[in-house]
Amino acid sequence: IPPGGLMKAVVRPGAGDNPQSGNQVIFHCTTRTSEGVIVESTRPELGGSGEPIKLVLGKSKMIRGWEEGLLTVPKGEIAMLKILPEFHYGDPDCPVSAREDFPKHEILIFEIEMLEIRPVKVITDDFGVLKQVLREGEGFETAREPYEIKVWITGSVNGEVFFSHTKGNPFEFCFGKKEVPVGLEKGIGTMTKGEKAIVYVTTQYLTPSSAIPDLPVTSGEVAFEVEVVQIIQVRDMFGDGRVVKRRIRDGVGEFPMDCPLQDSTLRIHYKGMLPNEGGKVFVDTRNDNEGGEPLVFATGEGLVPEGLEICIKLMLPGELALITCSPEYAYDKFPRPKLVPENAQVQWEVELLSFDAVKDWTGYNFKEIMDDATKMRTTGNRLFKEGKFELAKAKYEKILREFKHVNPQDDNEGVEFAQARTLIQLNVAACEQKQGNFRKCIELCNQVLEVNPCHSKALYRRGNAFMGMGDFDDARKDFEKMASTDKSSEADAKAALSTLKRKEQEANARVRKQFQGLFDKKPGELSKETLEPREVAENSARSEEQQPEEIVNPPSSLRQRMKTIWNAGRSLWRGQKCVIL
Repeated sequence: IPPGGLMKAVVRPGAGDNPQSGNQVIFHCTTRTSEGVIVESTRPELGGSGEPIKLVLGKSKMIRGWEEGLLTVPKGEIAMLKILPEFHYGDPDCPVSAREDFPKHEILIFEIEMLEIRPVKVITDDFGVLKQVLREGEGFETAREPYEIKVWITGSVNGEVFFSHTKGNPFEFCFGKKEVPVGLEKGIGTMTKGEKAIVYVTTQYLTPSSAIPDLPVTSGEVAFEVEVVQIIQVRDMFGDGRVVKRRIRDGVGEFPMDCPLQDSTLRIHYKGMLPNEGGKVFVDTRNDNEGGEPLVFATGEGLVPEGLEICIKLMLPGELALITCSPEYAYDKFPRPKLVPENAQVQWEVELLSFDAVKDWTGYNFKEIMDDATKMRTTGNRLFKEGKFELAKAKYEKILREFKHVNPQDDNEGVEFAQARTLIQLNVAACEQKQGNFRKCIELCNQVLEVNPCHSKALYRRGNAFMGMGDFDDARKDFEKMASTDKSSEADAKAALSTLKRKEQEANARVRKQFQGLFDKKPGELSKETLEPREVAENSARSEEQQPEEIVNPPSSLRQRMKTIWNAGRSLWRGQKCVIL
């Protein structure tokens, strides 16, 4: 603002520091013309509502004169701000509007009394929920749905307390269940353990709640002074209730940085229970193991039920948690203890004692690296044989990631390294094939065949992937090339060709049955019996307007006809429907 655009006169000095950008300022304002005529006021004695103005400097929309003028008014000060029209509501780009009879093209004097300055954090974009931090918390973890939280809390309006819970057991509620007003939940959701703050909630965010039923009726804001005692982490691992982890006791460290997210060796105590049978215990390591020894196992090797391992990876050392797991992630796919019936939901109470992260290959020589890679590949092979293809693939892919940082020092090491890498690539391809990801399998095999076009195992893997996709011609080429280039694999190639022939015959039989009668039609003739009456009428009308292009040389063999239909269908978007003439 240029000189003369904004002038200030102090009527009564204030105390303390001036507000800063990001602070909330609360003030009374009376607007007058240069002749002293009152235009509007927040003061009740001057016709106002008595409700002061509340703005967040640097974030709330306001006139330009206030943007700079309010930054010079400390708490308790009364000041007069004289502002030219182009710097208040007379500015054509003014972000706030005034009523029609407002003298926005005149010089105006704004009498400001600064009531309070708050260093706040904006929680909602409309400034309906603000937070003033009184004491910083510890760590980074904050609560969200479906977490549970324990707090000390006091609610007040204009200093008058209407709700208080600061003695006995802390006030406890669950996020996402409308147990507290939505504005209070939003504010507490930004707080960490040990943090103390005041959450200011305006009327639109004071929604009905079961835990605080008697909310005051106010046109202003409600202040909730909150101190977070404990954040109880509750994680729905898949978002559908099949695997849920609830923290009972906090661990040591920062979440999730200090969790065993990567493959590690864990030491745990756990107790398994059947919630549908009154919490019947079917295993307890403290009682069942000799000397109360903990269970020690390596993650990523399928040694414990999948649901249990997924949750333990998100625990801190010393943490105690309750894990509730559906049958498919408990013992449906894992050796079931005698006391656990089929299709049983289970609960595990788990304490993570400690863990050792797997060491990387830093400082290893080539032999040590290759020996460790062999151990990992052996573990992956075991998982593959057990049908745990995703875990096996993770082991193989980890080796390939680590291989990117390995530099063989001579030709012998180079040959050994290249052979090992090729073997691992083909193992990943086998996992992709078993999981039905045929295109990924083909891509991996192509990487090997680019280096060695006659690699029999790569041809075999790719041929099976082609066969799985129904691309029998390409599969046949791979199997025939495999037989001609590697005599030791000739028996496997012949067996694969025999399987290919059988699958191709089965596929053709299914196609004939599915499209029986379709190929007896003349080119351009619709199979009306398969259409709804409305569709028949529409197609008839359309055919009168435009006759379909006639195929001069229609495909003769069934395979050629199917390929023609397939190529036509590939141009469709998902959900589109067409009639092939």
